[in-house]
Amino acid sequence: MFLSAALLLPAAFAQTPIASDISATTDYQPLRVDRGSAALQQSLRKLNTRASLMLIVAHPDDEDGGMLTYESRGQGARVALLTLTRGEGGQNVMSNDLWDELALVRTQELLAAGQRYGVDQYFTRVADFGFSKTLDEALTVWGHDRVLYDVVRAVRMNRPLVLAAVFVGGITDGHGQHQVSGEMAQEVFNAAGDPNVFPDQIKAGLLPWTPLKVYARVPSFSISPKGMYDYATGKWAPVRFYDYVAKTWTDAVPTTTLKISEGGYDPALGGSYIQLAREGLGQQKSQNGGTGIPLPGAFDVPYHRYGSRVTSPDTEKSFFDGIDISLAGIVALAPGQHAFLSEGLRQIAASVEQATRQPEKVTPLASGLKQTQLLIQKVEASNLSPEEKYNVNHELAVKQAQFNSALIEALGVTFTAVVAPSSPDRGRSGFAVDAQDTFATAVPGYSFGISAYLTNPNTVPIQIKEVSLHSNGAGDWNIANTTPLHGLAQGNQRQTAEFKVVVPADATFTQACFHRKSLAQSYYDLDSVHCLDHPLPPYPLEAWLEFTVDGATVRTGQVVQTVQHEVGRGGVYNPLLVAPAISVAATATAGIIPLDQTKPAMVNVRVRSNVAGKTPAQLHLDLPPGWQSQPQSAPFTGAQTISFAVTPQNLEPQTYAVTPVADFQGHAYTQGYETVGYPGLRPYNYYQPGPYKVAGVDVKVAPGLKVGYVMGTGDDVPGSLESLGVAVHLLPPGDIMAGDLSVYDVIVLGVRAYAARPELAASNGRLLDYVKQGGVLLVQYNSGEYDHNYGPYPLTLSRDPEKVVDEAGAVQLLEPDSPIFSYPNRITPADFQGWVEERGHSFMQSWDSHYEALTEMHDPGQDQQKGGLLYAKYGKGAYIYMAYALYRQLPEGVPGAYRLFANLLSLPKAPKP
Repeated sequence: MFLSAALLLPAAFAQTPIASDISATTDYQPLRVDRGSAALQQSLRKLNTRASLMLIVAHPDDEDGGMLTYESRGQGARVALLTLTRGEGGQNVMSNDLWDELALVRTQELLAAGQRYGVDQYFTRVADFGFSKTLDEALTVWGHDRVLYDVVRAVRMNRPLVLAAVFVGGITDGHGQHQVSGEMAQEVFNAAGDPNVFPDQIKAGLLPWTPLKVYARVPSFSISPKGMYDYATGKWAPVRFYDYVAKTWTDAVPTTTLKISEGGYDPALGGSYIQLAREGLGQQKSQNGGTGIPLPGAFDVPYHRYGSRVTSPDTEKSFFDGIDISLAGIVALAPGQHAFLSEGLRQIAASVEQATRQPEKVTPLASGLKQTQLLIQKVEASNLSPEEKYNVNHELAVKQAQFNSALIEALGVTFTAVVAPSSPDRGRSGFAVDAQDTFATAVPGYSFGISAYLTNPNTVPIQIKEVSLHSNGAGDWNIANTTPLHGLAQGNQRQTAEFKVVVPADATFTQACFHRKSLAQSYYDLDSVHCLDHPLPPYPLEAWLEFTVDGATVRTGQVVQTVQHEVGRGGVYNPLLVAPAISVAATATAGIIPLDQTKPAMVNVRVRSNVAGKTPAQLHLDLPPGWQSQPQSAPFTGAQTISFAVTPQNLEPQTYAVTPVADFQGHAYTQGYETVGYPGLRPYNYYQPGPYKVAGVDVKVAPGLKVGYVMGTGDDVPGSLESLGVAVHLLPPGDIMAGDLSVYDVIVLGVRAYAARPELAASNGRLLDYVKQGGVLLVQYNSGEYDHNYGPYPLTLSRDPEKVVDEAGAVQLLEPDSPIFSYPNRITPADFQGWVEERGHSFMQSWDSHYEALTEMHDPGQDQQKGGLLYAKYGKGAYIYMAYALYRQLPEGVPGAYRLFANLLSLPKAPKP
């Protein structure tokens, strides 16, 4: 007996209780807390209130997830999270994605976390440029008005009653960018409601909005007779706080206005708010590697009120004390006597109350939805002012979406859409209940099928009005409904609508709508200001179901999914992507060619054909005049990396452009992408901007070096070292623990290797023996896991390691004649020019006298930092600790970084003094 895999697909809801508008859901299946009776209970909580709140932070993982979860899921508030940056200046312990690729990774991680919190999300256009120590530094880099513009816009879009922040805008925030987010949260309290602030937004259709209250979390910090500790600068400062609402200084510590009971247990969630929130924080693995779930118990978080336009006590029980957050309170948005509005809201509230008493009944919810839709029409036709109409209908549209969700949850209706397999396996067992694999990426010209599945398990019938497909972006998709659905659905009978689609030639590729010309640019250029409306552009195809029940019209949608089976994970569902037929890009954005190099330089190009079949494409390099490559061109199918030996002509110390070009069926492709992230993260493509940049550099390296490398995290150093002509052997755990290390002249430990490679701690004695017998061990920047005296002599990293973030700051060479600075390249302070983001992380705090400190650098106001490059002779060899962020400089083609690294690698062959 054969059962179609299509008929055995697990059903998935397409609307969740946290939705504040009727939009297509992105995931194939919602979280368990967003299904069944738990979801309906949360929807009813939201229908009972008009409470709304926006939290403003600087980076992904800054947010108070427990508070967000408590307010959204526990109290039913409409909750939004505005994050200034996408965390592109952070680290990455999960993949090699850095900078703008990391921005996409951390965006997707925060979206996954936000599903747990139950929030809508916004970002501004500014980019995380790395650790900043002061508010002034961050504002100088970003520009005050650029940040405020986007924050004002988000508040005017979302229109929350209450604003909150994690940070207060002072030195207790521990990061200059944190301080900016705290300042903005208070400044926007007044700015968003002033029509004279950024009037172009008003002209474009956004109206002013004045929140009623603003809070910030009470900071946790140390006070001593020396004052309070500034964690960013490592200095003590007077106890002073600035109130950006009142524009006054005070030497008093912010008081606690209210405490949020984040440890409270919620039966609808099956746990506490902080537990679900920490599950969300654990989705942000690139920074924390995954976090644990806290034990049950009380967990209160204090907040201080900075401004209020309503009367409320000094000690509050809720952010909304003093605000009428009932449905009837919506009338406050249209002052005066408006009987139709008051009566309409009373009827809606009565339906919500009845639905809450009888959650198993559909009729009260259907009545509430119809009443809401009717009131929206009445408001639009009324004599209310345009601003009053705007504000009232904004609230009613949220209620419409919440009724919509509640009806779907009460009925148990499920709706999902999946790409149909190209060749259904009709020999499958009747017990095979999983879907067949599909392709993951569509290209222009593709023709394929999509199956949309509908099930109503309820005895209450629904009348199907339409099942349809909608496309997003450019291009006229050819969509044909080959098996339409109409009529009634009930009794748990699955029904299927089939579609055929053709991807248009000018279809929009799945990619971000924010870009920047270089890493030096501290903000993104936007394809449109509407890029600020959503965290990412939508996926290309959505399936929609429209039906009626008890006279109410309900809509639900889902992004079209693909499925691939992975070992250990089973069937993995992800949104369908659209990409070009051919992807082509160098494996790095930049590299170098030594000026005196006699052999060709290697340029590696990663190509991918998304076209079915074996028709080959041809790849060649568009080179500067006179340059040559071997081969001149190469055929390819599928995905592979092709290497070209490039011979330059008249190489000068300047930057050249090398553009990989793929020719396929009369088209020349010069754009390439990588799908960023790691298994378990929703996919999104990053398109590499511009050609490969290669610089001629006066750099030499000792001949015949044998280099072993232990990969860390977020580490592309081995690929960069190929530009020096150095062949790097990656050391697996077995080699580290039992292999012959003496075959290597130098062994390099990658960034945060002691955190990522547990075999290093277990084999540290072997590494020191390797040094003692004549090897050179180079330890790049590491985190706290390294702070266990792993060196040959004692050294201390400290609990809060120092960092030097001014990439243009002065550098002093303390031992300029050291072989590290003299062989084979003469290193001078000029080699520290043109660096990006920072000098380095985890500068050593103290060290044994056997170590030589070779450099000094520091940020303005910072103590001298001599722990960035330490060198110690040990036995016949040498041990080096280097805090410099060369892992950031090499992929950007910074000449001095290559020259310094060449000397470090060449140390085993340096002339003996």
